[in-house]
Amino acid sequence: MSTVDRNQPLGTPTWIDLAAPDLRRAQRFYGAVLGWTFDGGHCLLRDLPVAGLRQAAGPRPVWTVYFATDDCDGTAKAVTAAGGKLVDQPRDDGEHARVAVAEDPTGARFGLWQGRELPGARLVNEPSTLMRNDLVTPAPKPARDFYCEVFAFTLDGNEDLTGVDFTFLRRPDGHEIGGIIGDPSAAAPAWGTLFLATDADAAGARAVEHGGEIVEAQDSPYGRMVTIKDPFGAEFVLGS
Repeated sequence: MSTVDRNQPLGTPTWIDLAAPDLRRAQRFYGAVLGWTFDGGHCLLRDLPVAGLRQAAGPRPVWTVYFATDDCDGTAKAVTAAGGKLVDQPRDDGEHARVAVAEDPTGARFGLWQGRELPGARLVNEPSTLMRNDLVTPAPKPARDFYCEVFAFTLDGNEDLTGVDFTFLRRPDGHEIGGIIGDPSAAAPAWGTLFLATDADAAGARAVEHGGEIVEAQDSPYGRMVTIKDPFGAEFVLGS
C-alpha cells in the first residue's frame, strides 16, 4: 500500500482518467468492479481520489495515464521538441493541477500532470488502485527514444519475458515506472492501465455481471492477469 501526499518525480505515472459517454453507467460499473465511490469527477477509495471519471462524447473511450512533472508547460515543449504533438495545450484543471494531453511519435496518447492541490492518485499499489502502465506499440524504437529524451528515462531489459520485445523504463534514480512492449501485431499504440485486485477472476466476473467483457485471462510471471473491456469499450487489466 502506498499513500501519495506530494508530487512525484518527473515521468512517474501519477494520475489516470476516463471520459465515458454515460457517466452514471460508468460509475455503476467501476463501483461494482473496483469498489469505488464518486465525488464530482473523482473516483474515491477510502475517500481519497485514485482516478478521474467524467462524461464526454467522442470516439471509443480509453484510460489515459498522466506523467508527473513540476513544469507542465516546459515538459510540453520538450514533447514537441522530441517529435510528439500536443492534443490539449497546458491548462489549469481548477486548483487540482496544471495538465496537458499529448501523443508520442507513434501515436500513443498520454498526459502531463503538474500537481497543485492534488498531487495525483492519492493511493497506489493496493487493491482497486493503479499498479502500473505499459506501452504496447508496433514501433518500439521511436517510442523508446522519445520517452528517454522527454523524461530522462533509461532502458532495462526483462529476462522474465522471454521472446517478448520488452524494456523497463527507469527514472534517473533507478525507479521503474513501467515498460514498452514492441508488438508488430498491435492495431494501434496505446498505454495500458493495470489495477491491482485481490482476486482478478472474481473482479472480472463482477465486470461481466455489470455489462463488461473479459478479453483475456492468463497467468504471467507476475500473477494472474485479466483484461477487461468496460461497457463502452475501454480496456484495462486486473492483476492479482
